[in-house]
Amino acid sequence: MTVTVTDWTSVIDAQGAVGRVPVLLDQVERGDAPDAWEELWDRLCLHGDTVSAAGFAALPRLAVLAPTCAQALELAGAIVRGTLRHPDGEALLARCPNEIARLRGLVDLKLRTRPADYHRLFGDLLALAGQYHWSASLGDFTDDFYPLSCPHCEAEVTIAVGDYGCYSAVRDWDRGDIERRALQPARVEELGEPGRWMHATAVRDGQQRLADGITCIFGSAECPVCAGVFNIAEAHTDANLPPALETH
Repeated sequence: MTVTVTDWTSVIDAQGAVGRVPVLLDQVERGDAPDAWEELWDRLCLHGDTVSAAGFAALPRLAVLAPTCAQALELAGAIVRGTLRHPDGEALLARCPNEIARLRGLVDLKLRTRPADYHRLFGDLLALAGQYHWSASLGDFTDDFYPLSCPHCEAEVTIAVGDYGCYSAVRDWDRGDIERRALQPARVEELGEPGRWMHATAVRDGQQRLADGITCIFGSAECPVCAGVFNIAEAHTDANLPPALETH
């Protein structure tokens, strides 16, 4: 695998420094510095939230390590998840399409083993597929809530999918979710992308709760205020994904 050559003297990490990240990458490649991974996380993907330019620059080398190193695969996934949290994230990510495809394949293979951290890895897979908004918001459907604006009347609507029910509602901070309306899950054969692919992956890996939840959020909801029916996934995408990325 050919690794992209990076001029590290011009790449700033999350600590505002240059030059330290390649030293740490050398150390983890040699396996002679146990603390290097912790420092890499702080410099590339601080607290798993703020992603630095150095994080994207490190992806090619992390992709080389990832087949035999779980820490490299996890860090790479966290970096890609943060694409929208960096002003140049998508442009920086576009510099290493082959590595992203490789990482996506590795995560997909890992999911087939049904690991204990399946839902985190599923989120990584979504990000590697360019579905950043779903990666950021999709839970395990035990107790998931999606605040949306009704496209018909702009009322604030809460979409709930979980053990407490699958419904649209108005959220009242004193009384809880009121004026509940049952969701209308999408039929599997009518799922469009990316819902079809997401659902098929969950079914393949025996994640039935996840699969059922996906049919709910790619289904329809009734607004409790105006009674208008709308597509949940479309409303969620409009609210959370920049227009330039909506066709990815």
